Amino acid sequence: MDEFGRALGLAVAMILRADADLVAIVGLSLRVSLTAAGLGFILGAPLGALLAATRFPGRGALLVLVNALLGLPPVVVGLVLYLLVSRSGPLGSLGLLFTPGAMVIAQGALALPIVAALSHRTCEALWAEYGDALRVDGVGTGHAALILLAMAPAPLVTAFLAAFGRAIAEVGAILMVGGNIRGYTRTMTTSIALETSRGDLALALGLGLVLVSLTLVVSAAAFGLNRMAALPRA
Repeated sequence: MDEFGRALGLAVAMILRADADLVAIVGLSLRVSLTAAGLGFILGAPLGALLAATRFPGRGALLVLVNALLGLPPVVVGLVLYLLVSRSGPLGSLGLLFTPGAMVIAQGALALPIVAALSHRTCEALWAEYGDALRVDGVGTGHAALILLAMAPAPLVTAFLAAFGRAIAEVGAILMVGGNIRGYTRTMTTSIALETSRGDLALALGLGLVLVSLTLVVSAAAFGLNRMAALPRA
């Protein structure tokens, strides 16, 4: 208990004095995860809207796949991406292995199905209500998908926050393709694992406090947006 108290005190002190190593790790984590969540949103939101506004053979199977990918194991994503970007892989010439770019792709692959599934869920309800009117007006599929997305700003922000929360808490995939290189690819989650194994509990706990705080902020924001979206419109 005394060791935990000392580590907690040192962790809080590091946060208050904005320790350089801690700030650098948190900054990299935010850049990578925000970029990955943005990538997942740009690809996933239109996909979810299109799945809501179109009917085609195999649509049901694609919806099942998108929802199944919500539970995609991060280590599998890391393994597949490692094989693709390693020197002997088909994308090895791009030099992405052990770079922040590979970490963004890994986290983006995990974020995309979250955004697609949540966007589809929202747009499906809107399509059931307004789809007939859009068809009567002669609105094309792509345009209809954009209209559906424009009608649901709060749920879409919630989908982005959910994707960001998944990305910033991920460790397995980015460890495999990022390498946990100090000052270059070391994020909060990978640093917590490393520093704990090395016995530097203060830095690990400090990063853990920051990570938990960010998670709580994201969860609170998503909850608030959902409550606002559920309120009856005047």
